[in-house]
Order: sequence, then C-alpha cells, then structure tokens
Amino acid sequence: MNKPILGITMGDPSGCGPEITIKALLTDGIYEKCRPLVVGDAAVMEKAAKETSGRSDVKIHAVTSIKDCLFKSGTIDVYDLHCVDTTRLQIGRVDRMSGEAAFLSVKKVIELAMAGVIDATITTPLNKEALNAAGHHYSGHTEIYADLTDTKQYSMMLADGDLRVVHVSTHVSLREACDRVKKARVLQVIELADSACKSLGIASPRIAVAGLNPHAGENGMFGSEETDEIVPAIAEAKAKGINAGGPIPPDTVFAKARGGMYDIVVAMYHDQGHIPLKVLGFQYDKQRGKWNAVNGVNITLGLPIIRSSVDHGTAFGHAWQGSASESSLLNAIDYGVRLALNQQPRPEGRGMLFSRGIAFGV
Repeated sequence: MNKPILGITMGDPSGCGPEITIKALLTDGIYEKCRPLVVGDAAVMEKAAKETSGRSDVKIHAVTSIKDCLFKSGTIDVYDLHCVDTTRLQIGRVDRMSGEAAFLSVKKVIELAMAGVIDATITTPLNKEALNAAGHHYSGHTEIYADLTDTKQYSMMLADGDLRVVHVSTHVSLREACDRVKKARVLQVIELADSACKSLGIASPRIAVAGLNPHAGENGMFGSEETDEIVPAIAEAKAKGINAGGPIPPDTVFAKARGGMYDIVVAMYHDQGHIPLKVLGFQYDKQRGKWNAVNGVNITLGLPIIRSSVDHGTAFGHAWQGSASESSLLNAIDYGVRLALNQQPRPEGRGMLFSRGIAFGV
C-alpha cells in the first residue's frame, strides 16, 4: 500500500494512447513499483487490449472509485468515464468525439490528483486539432493543466536519462519566443529547474543556462538578449544560492550536459530544447521502416500536482496496428514514481504521501 497511485490518461482514442497504455501495464515489474489506474473509457481499453496487445488473457476492470481498484498484474483498472461510442470510433483520424474523450480524461485525472486521491498523473498523447474541434481551445496538455490547477508560473521539462531540459517558452512562434526572453521569466525558469532537480533527489543541482543567439551573443555582437536579460537573471539566481552558469552557446551546452557537466539545461525556446532531446531519444530504422526507440519524458514544473508524460504525439499513421512503442510511457511512469516518492508533505493537513490510502473514494 505504500506504492504510489498513478493516474494514467487514455489519451486520444483515435491514436496510439490506448495501445501503449495496455503494453506498458503488461510490462513485467510495473505493479511492483506503483499502483496504476487508467482514466478514460473502459470499452475503448477493452477493444485496444483485444486488438493490439497480442494477448487473450488481459482483463479490463471498470471502476468509478479508487476503493474498487484491484491493482493486480494482468488486470487493468480503468476509471470509466463512458465517453466514447466505440461503434463510431475513427482510428488514425482527427475526430471531435476523440478530442472530447481525451479532454475529459485529462480533466478527471487532474481532479483526482487535486483531491489527493492519486499521487501523480501520467499523460498519453492527445491531438491538438481534435481537442480544439471539441471546443477546448488549448495548445496542449501543459496549458490544460495550468488552467485547471490555476497555475500561473510553470514550464515544460523534457528528460531522457540524465539529460534534462526546461524551457523559457514553448508553444509560441519563434518571433514571440525571442520577445519572451526577459530577466524575470529566465530567473523563474532557473528556479523551477533547481526545484525540479531537488525533487528528483539531486541535492546540489548544476544548472546550465543556454544563450538565445549564436555564440550566446558574443557580448552583444549578435544580439543583446544575453547581456540585457539572461546574464542579470543568472546573477540574481546565484545571489539566491542557485548554482547556475552561462549563458552557454546553444551549440555546445547540450553536449556538455549529456557529458555530465550539468544536471539540467535552461533552453530559451521550444525547438532549442526539443531537438537535442529527440535526436537522442528517437531512433528511426530506415530498413525496418519503424522507430526502434521513442524515448523521452515531458514533465510540467510549477504545478501543485505531479504530471509526467510521453514526449511524442498520437502517431495516427501507426495507431492500433500493434506496432506503437511504449518506451516513452514506461519512462514517464518511472519519472512519476520517482517524483511521487520524493514528494514533500501535502498542504491543507492531508499529511504525508500515501497517508490517505483509499479513503476518499472519488
């Protein structure tokens, strides 16, 4: 009973989410480290288990309360939202019903975490076009979480092994991303990076702050953002006792971090951080015509709850064919467990992690 309860969203049912969730929860050792609960539609998960797992012994156990979960290997507990008509489910296509189902899964898992019923949330892919077609105008999971938890200061962290990257900005145009490189925001993300590493058990994090411009600006020759905004943010972080260094040229900072010089990199915009992580974690085999590995974890920092996620999309072109890789989801589960076990005492008098057991019954 001292293993963390993880709420895992079904994701967009037209995509690979149900398939990789089934595969991940059939992996040896998962139930030895956590108590997983899928949040979504039991009928969809039943269909995915039959069509994609390659096993006939998988059992889907629909529940509407944590206290009814079995948490037993070979039996997958599903918090059933009854949100999909499987007779109308369109595989591999943008569909409003699937977008609505994905949103409802995320909304419910956030509610369960905010109520203290589960210890961490793990998200599988949703499709942004389907999400917006369903009337939910968000650019992704991160923005949904921020809105529904009323979080104003947050950032995305990507991780693959010991390479970690946190972003000053994410889902905005490149032109706007440059405008968002301001001292206050850079300092805020440095602080989030420091806190995240400590939550992972790194006692004295070493933080590398990337530059925005080529060669980190060359003292103003190629842009003034470093001298005007990034350097002052680093100086203030150091004054607060944070071990932050930089600005470091973007073309070398990730190699240094991967080599062990730093525990985390503060990237200035979406692609600056995403590209090196995905070059490392995504491995495509041209001869086999498939991905050998799709690794990497997406973690939202600054939330009042834990959110870890896969770092890939819905893979509509390969959905429900039995070929989707669960490796990124397994990594996300590992990070969720690690963060939950390092979680501090909860506010509002709820005590330490795990003290609530199954009493809430939400």
